[in-house]
Amino acid sequence: MTQKLVGSTHPDWHDMSPFVVHFTKKSAHQSEYDNSISILSERRVEARNRFGSGKNYAESPKCVCFSEVPLHQLKRLADKRGSYGIGFRKDFIVARAGGPIMYAYQDTPHALALRAMIQESVGDPESPVWKIAPFVDQPGLYGSASYFFEWEREWRIVGDLSFEESDPAFLIIPEGLHDAAKAFFEDAEQEQLGPSYKCPFIDPYWSLEQVNSVLFP
Repeated sequence: MTQKLVGSTHPDWHDMSPFVVHFTKKSAHQSEYDNSISILSERRVEARNRFGSGKNYAESPKCVCFSEVPLHQLKRLADKRGSYGIGFRKDFIVARAGGPIMYAYQDTPHALALRAMIQESVGDPESPVWKIAPFVDQPGLYGSASYFFEWEREWRIVGDLSFEESDPAFLIIPEGLHDAAKAFFEDAEQEQLGPSYKCPFIDPYWSLEQVNSVLFP
């Protein structure tokens, strides 16, 4: 696979991150912890939902979502989703045809143009618009509901994301479980029970200094 490049960041640019994260959420029958273990065991983040301007159409592909929120601000996402997740370098995602989403605000000319292209392509799954639609959100007020999530700094990738145990840049795990997680993965390696993750662990509620001490010792 050809390596694709992304712009560099600077250590002093604390508003930017070279990483994206995927948090696991609680589902009907599993906790966010259980779903995190499932992802790590299968080495795959499953695309379960459609997103973006084409989310209401069967032709639009399902996606996996990430966030590039700076790591010392992950508490914003953890408060909403839970304390477990996985982080990758941005270039890892870009090399797999992922990237940051764009915004076309409700009823702006470019939002209306994209909607028109989507309507014209319903029933044609080969239309190139379905490659664009998942990466363009249309924030606005829709009936009694508001849809504004720019603060998530979202990235997406179409389809499932499969990875090797050496690919994650770090795992997101509550600090009190770091030692237990390390022991768990060491046992998995020794007993050949599954993948063993040797990447760093970070807590989503850590400060910038705590995150940097682990990721950039």
